[in-house]
Amino acid sequence: MAGQLGTLLRSRVSLVWLGLIIATMLSWTVGTDHGLHAHLATTIVLLVAFTKVRFVGLYFMELRDSAIQLRALFECYCAAVCAALIVMLFAAGS
Repeated sequence: MAGQLGTLLRSRVSLVWLGLIIATMLSWTVGTDHGLHAHLATTIVLLVAFTKVRFVGLYFMELRDSAIQLRALFECYCAAVCAALIVMLFAAGS
């Protein structure tokens, strides 16, 4: 039992899960008025959010081991939607 737990804690998926938790805490910290300019804080939160989306897709939806076309489509989707949201944020002005 202890051996299985140790193996689970050292697995790549567990490390990704821990990274997702840390990224969530980072987003929360940046998003709760800590003196950053609103556009900067929103941009950071969006970048962290889409990084999390990417890792969930790659590791928990198993796109990391899928066909290269599917993975490329997913990667491009994440980049395009994140970029579009950031452009809309700055285009909206204040």
